[in-house]
Amino acid sequence: MSLFSSQLNPPLSDWHGRTAWILGASSGIGRATAEALHKQGASVIVSARQSAALQDFVRNRPDCLALPLDVTDAKAVAAAAQAVQAHAGRAPDLILYCAGHYKPLRATEFDLAEMQHHLAVNYGGALHLLDTVLPMLLAAGKGHLALVGSVAGYRGLPKSLAYGPTKAALNNLAENLYLDLHEKGLGVSIINPGFVETPLTAQNNFRMPALISADEAAQHMLHGWAQGRFEMNFPRRFTRWMRLLRCLPDVWYFAAVRRTTGV
Repeated sequence: MSLFSSQLNPPLSDWHGRTAWILGASSGIGRATAEALHKQGASVIVSARQSAALQDFVRNRPDCLALPLDVTDAKAVAAAAQAVQAHAGRAPDLILYCAGHYKPLRATEFDLAEMQHHLAVNYGGALHLLDTVLPMLLAAGKGHLALVGSVAGYRGLPKSLAYGPTKAALNNLAENLYLDLHEKGLGVSIINPGFVETPLTAQNNFRMPALISADEAAQHMLHGWAQGRFEMNFPRRFTRWMRLLRCLPDVWYFAAVRRTTGV
């Protein structure tokens, strides 16, 4: 592999005979990715709190399984992981953590309970998942872990006081996981979308540049997995600028954000 190659993981392109477990699959990016993977031949296990939405997905898909789940409940996550392994007969080929919570928040309206809820769902749930699936994947010596972050995790943004730090944590977590697990044969990826049309972004009362559909987001993800990428960010016409902002000196960065957002 070239030092500058974007292929950092074993490519995942042929999904026939593979199993994927998606947490946060009731709507938005998680649901769209479940649909896309199943169309490519994967058996998909879907988890979320909304049982009715999960049942709707598995209807007429006998190879799929619905596992209602609250990711903030560590015991429930552990039980679900065992059910996933029993259903597949082995460790799943892909585990996608797409569960998320978002509410616009600024420091002038600080809400500790809201901050902690973001932390529990967006980051704590991922830790519950890792606690139970890492031994399973390490024993198998293969499999892929994918975490859904956000470009909001790159640097601080207005109204992202609660959300942004949790996504920044997922980015750092994914990098550490890659360093520790790559040599063990496991794949790790972090997905950092820009604005995607979902029930979460429907709360925004501002213009969202380069807004894409959840179906488009899913296709970007499948393309990234097929290329063996570690990070996927999209749409590139927006995220390339967000990545550039990470490199700006602080004084330039804060001035650019204020000028762009009026904050």
